[in-house]
Amino acid sequence: MEVGSTATIIEPRPTRAHELPRWAKVIDQTRCIGCHACSTACKSENDVPLGVNRTYVKYVDVGTFPRARRAFQVTRCNQCADPPCAEACPTAAMYQRADGIVDFDKSICIGCKACIAACPYDAIFINPEDHSAEKCNFCAHRIDVGLEPACVVVCPVEAILVGDLDDPRSKVARIVGREAVAVRRPEKETHPKLFYKGAHQATLDPLAARRPPGGIFLWSEQGSVRHQVSSGHPGVPNSAAAAMLAYDVPHRAPWDWRLSLYTWTKGIAAGAYLVTALLVLCGLLPDSSPLWKLVAPVVAGTFLGLTGLVLIADLDHPERFYLIFARPQWRSWLVRGAVLISAYAAVLALHFIASLAGASGGWQRAVMVAAMPLAVLTAIYTAYLFAQAKARDLWQSALLPPHFAVQAVLAGSAVMLPFAARLEPSALAPLSMVLAASALAHLAMVAGEVTLAHPTAHARLAVEEMTRRGYRAFFWSGIVLTSTALVAPWLGAIVAPLALGGLLAHEHAYVQAGQAVPLA
Repeated sequence: MEVGSTATIIEPRPTRAHELPRWAKVIDQTRCIGCHACSTACKSENDVPLGVNRTYVKYVDVGTFPRARRAFQVTRCNQCADPPCAEACPTAAMYQRADGIVDFDKSICIGCKACIAACPYDAIFINPEDHSAEKCNFCAHRIDVGLEPACVVVCPVEAILVGDLDDPRSKVARIVGREAVAVRRPEKETHPKLFYKGAHQATLDPLAARRPPGGIFLWSEQGSVRHQVSSGHPGVPNSAAAAMLAYDVPHRAPWDWRLSLYTWTKGIAAGAYLVTALLVLCGLLPDSSPLWKLVAPVVAGTFLGLTGLVLIADLDHPERFYLIFARPQWRSWLVRGAVLISAYAAVLALHFIASLAGASGGWQRAVMVAAMPLAVLTAIYTAYLFAQAKARDLWQSALLPPHFAVQAVLAGSAVMLPFAARLEPSALAPLSMVLAASALAHLAMVAGEVTLAHPTAHARLAVEEMTRRGYRAFFWSGIVLTSTALVAPWLGAIVAPLALGGLLAHEHAYVQAGQAVPLA
């Protein structure tokens, strides 16, 4: 039987011309039998490739033998009223329709994966065939012609319902308004419009059930999945009943080593110019020095160019990177960051050209006044980009902007030390002091981050993943190598590569561990 051949026609409620329905979905887990008919119908209706899912059914075994039962959860996009994926998308490829449905436009997706990082429900994926982001979109093409979504049509027990929340005649509105329903992760304040009736807490909370050792699930082994979210930790049981995850699909972390590298190269690009400019302002470096006139803008510009190349290489559609500028969605910090980087690059080029032309005095001061705030903003804007990744609690820290600024000063002073040793020996002492002080500040911030209590289990588990589990080698090597910068006033430029290597190791541990906690 063709999917949709027995579809129910949705009769819209009588409305005034300017009114639109407010679509929502109720999943009655007291009825769900875990048959996967919804998953199969979704794949058929939307041509979803193998290995990825717009919807799937998670199994959790609750209790202990002989008093045990299996609980199900139909997992998919939550159709948020305030969708963080749409806010993070730099080209509005992920967007919210006037009727509240969160939909996507593959033709303008650049594959940046910002929407995946922003989604607290792990509902978005990159299609391996067309390399664009997609997810459950409520079968919007069916809704628009008055048909129910494919999953609703095929469910044999009527466990999936759709309707208008503002229509008192709809079953969805009656259930949501009169019965006990739950949503996933309400603390994220996305106001989901996917409601669960009778769902067990062990299915709603991804940390409430223990994960099976070795990644071995019912009927399957998740095995080798590219950049898979860690399954090594046991979870945080949040219910009195014993619960074991029995069936799940692989979950991929959106950002790999390239994002770790990008935060490092960007920090060097911002810090190399900023630190040198501060030495000039403080009278510790003459403005006629080649370290200031040529080396600082060249080093900063080179690493800024590397940053751009890394960002483009991380896109699944690198040929579309120009869309960030051609059709920007200004709420996205990817767009704002791209503009800041471009403006900073332009000022660095102006500084370099002015130096080659022999300009001095007022010209230099004017360029410095424009470049220094841009350098600071280039260093810290990633904190706001990470903050838009609402899914990742480790990154939701008010101290992240100043920490990125400190890291930029550390990286900038380290990368300029070898040049100073050769071209401007008088700058060695102040640069070494700046390096030691920024390294101390960085280590103090890291110590606070890993020792203070965290407000959520997700953040605590991410810290555990960073310091004791999958990324501990990167974290502790970063601590040891960065600590060598503390003796820079005595050893000089010899510690610079060690400090830079330590900072890179820390960035990798921090970025990857932040994505290591399961969301679904």
